[in-house]
Amino acid sequence: MREDSPSAERNREPIAAALAPLLPTRGTVLEIASGTGQHAWHLARRFPALRWQPSEADPEALPAIAARPPLPNLLPPLRLDVLADALPAADATLCVNLLHIAPWAVTQALLARAPGALLLIYGPFLRADRPTAPSNLAFDADLRARNPAWGLRALEAVAVEAARHGWSAPAVTEMPANNLLLALRR
Repeated sequence: MREDSPSAERNREPIAAALAPLLPTRGTVLEIASGTGQHAWHLARRFPALRWQPSEADPEALPAIAARPPLPNLLPPLRLDVLADALPAADATLCVNLLHIAPWAVTQALLARAPGALLLIYGPFLRADRPTAPSNLAFDADLRARNPAWGLRALEAVAVEAARHGWSAPAVTEMPANNLLLALRR
């Protein structure tokens, strides 16, 4: 059964537009934590010269990802836990809305293990040099109430951890709904 996320539907085109100048022209993009598969499907349609490999740690999500209409450059979804599984080779790695709904260890593993020379991370972040939107503060409090290991990550902490694993300082793109797109290279 195919599932849709309203926020993925709203954000898919702004994400695609921000990714356009960053993505390689050819190769494979591994998406970590594909959720409903909406982003992988939309991006595969938008960037047909790239192969898109969706993945998800939750095996119950895989049928929804696989239920999307077939595209020649959209690979079957993989069950993939960034903490435990070997990550497949890829030219770039994309992660949309994961870091804040996972323990910090997932961020560390992603930064340590992401394949390719480009890592793209989309989602809400806290920043030391800028006030945080009240909606993001409320979202952070809600996440931490549900699971103390969850919550918005500090951009600066992500940058420090990324540097430990050979990634460049993140190039930051402001996105709608108080989100950011981080582009890291190595």
